[in-house]
Amino acid sequence: MDWLTDPNIWIALLTLTALEIVLGIDNIVFISVLTGKLPKEQQARGRAIGLGLALGMRILLLLTLSWVIGLTAPLITVAGFEFSGRDLILIGGGLFLLAKATTEIHESLEGGGGHGTSGAGAARATFGAVIVQIVLIDAVFSLDSVITAVGMAEEIGVMIAAVVIAIGVMLIAAGPLAAFVEQHPTVKMLALSFLLLIGMSLVAEGIDLHISKGYIYFAMGFSVLVELLNLRLRARTEPVHLRPSLDEAGAAAPAGGRPASG
Repeated sequence: MDWLTDPNIWIALLTLTALEIVLGIDNIVFISVLTGKLPKEQQARGRAIGLGLALGMRILLLLTLSWVIGLTAPLITVAGFEFSGRDLILIGGGLFLLAKATTEIHESLEGGGGHGTSGAGAARATFGAVIVQIVLIDAVFSLDSVITAVGMAEEIGVMIAAVVIAIGVMLIAAGPLAAFVEQHPTVKMLALSFLLLIGMSLVAEGIDLHISKGYIYFAMGFSVLVELLNLRLRARTEPVHLRPSLDEAGAAAPAGGRPASG
């Protein structure tokens, strides 16, 4: 129980937890966009399952650190460039995010067609497809998160505690964020643009072109600030619709009809 009185462990836990929450923003955005395509009654369950799987994968990777560290060793060489297992996973995940975000943007702008299926079977297929996509991208985000945790702390218990706390915060924030994104189409488009940015950064990281996450998160934060200002401006300039007066209601009544008496 000496760790309870060790300030270094508490500092490492707080620092790592904050970093894990920041790194989890892209995961929350992706899960919110995907679960937004589900029926209302399934969205909360989809988010809970998605973040639960993210937690499970992170803990599993932390318990197999030797395998994770081995992923950074060169695996194949193409045209003089060495690629490790981590590089291939990042490139695959980045390409998946680019393809998914592009498809979602196209559907938002052009409209998606029906699939010819209906009823509970179609809903289950949609839910299953969403969960599979969450699992695939969670694997990429979890790998990035665990490698960061290894570099920040030495105690496996501290790493697991930080991940559990971060996922708990993400689970609380995911619901309100998803509702906000769905209520504002321009915010949803901004979220999809973030997925394009994150996907491109993952591909760049995979081919050894390091882009500081500080730049990426600053760009995202600045974009969100501008969009919030736009939302506030639209809310203030939106015309107020007044209820019609009794005279106007009577004039609008059909010929020969009588306005309703109070």
